[in-house]
Amino acid sequence: MKKEFRIGNKMVGGEHPCFCVAEMSGNHLKDYGRAVEIIYAAKEAGADAIKLQTYTADSLSLNCDKEYFQIHGGLWDGMSEYQLYEEASTPWDWQPKLQEEARKLGLECFSSPFDFASVDFMKECDMPAYKIASYEINDLPLIRRAARMHKPMIFATGVAHEEDIARAFQVCAEEENDEVMLLKCVSAYPTPYEEINLRMIPTLAKTYDCLVGLSDHSMGSVVPVGAAALGIKMVEKHLTLKRSDGGPDGAFSMEPEEFKKMVEEIRIIEKALGRAEYKLTKVQEQEHKGSRSLFAVKDIKAGDLLTPDNVRSIRPHAGLHTMYYEEVLGKRAVCDISPGTPLAWEYIG
Repeated sequence: MKKEFRIGNKMVGGEHPCFCVAEMSGNHLKDYGRAVEIIYAAKEAGADAIKLQTYTADSLSLNCDKEYFQIHGGLWDGMSEYQLYEEASTPWDWQPKLQEEARKLGLECFSSPFDFASVDFMKECDMPAYKIASYEINDLPLIRRAARMHKPMIFATGVAHEEDIARAFQVCAEEENDEVMLLKCVSAYPTPYEEINLRMIPTLAKTYDCLVGLSDHSMGSVVPVGAAALGIKMVEKHLTLKRSDGGPDGAFSMEPEEFKKMVEEIRIIEKALGRAEYKLTKVQEQEHKGSRSLFAVKDIKAGDLLTPDNVRSIRPHAGLHTMYYEEVLGKRAVCDISPGTPLAWEYIG
């Protein structure tokens, strides 16, 4: 799989900075003006992209009272799946306009499709990537349809078995689409920290030889920043204007200042990571001159023996290396050496 690719006008992977995605989801609360505000807030917070979801309640579930379709426990307890998806869906006629708003700000805008119609709609909108939600990672016909668009394929792995991931990769390979990324994800809202298992990030990268990112539903920025230290190339977090505004995803979404703090901290981690090579920086090389070396610490007359009493290892690094300490002891000075003089071979007989 490719180790870097383009999403719209921005490169992802390789040596490029972590691609920070603000997930709008249902945080627009069915208010187009609020959806636009979220896009502007994402830009101000340092996001690289805004992500939508392209579905209708009918494309995800049935309006049916049977037990299969009822939600028990969690944020959406007591709702049917159909009710939840009706409330959270983003109207399709908004999406080209929201995409244009994002483009004006230099943000990329893409979405998650959930059926053939939404894949085709995203193609009409010329969206630059297809994000497959983890509950759809076993929908091979959907994945095939999206992979045929030959745009980057981003898979959340929240409920994926290993065979689900392998089959998704196989379908992409069959469609000659090698721009694939996996997002470490836990489908719990919000996610308890002890269930996140960030150590899987390098394992996923090695096992599937692909780029890996994080789709995070935990509270705060600690988990994404920790993931950045493990080499993620994308992070996705839900963004709302205020959690207190409510909505299906509001309780586990970031507010703009929190998102901004996360991006800033990820950028700091990226700077701090540097490269995997042992090489001092210019500053370190300069500071190395402050390390220890051998000095005369008392008056030494020509002919005197060098002893632990008159020669010591002290800062800075101006005299002989300390590795020669044992070697110089017992030798005689060939000239007078005053205290504070860096020791040199020319002074020793």
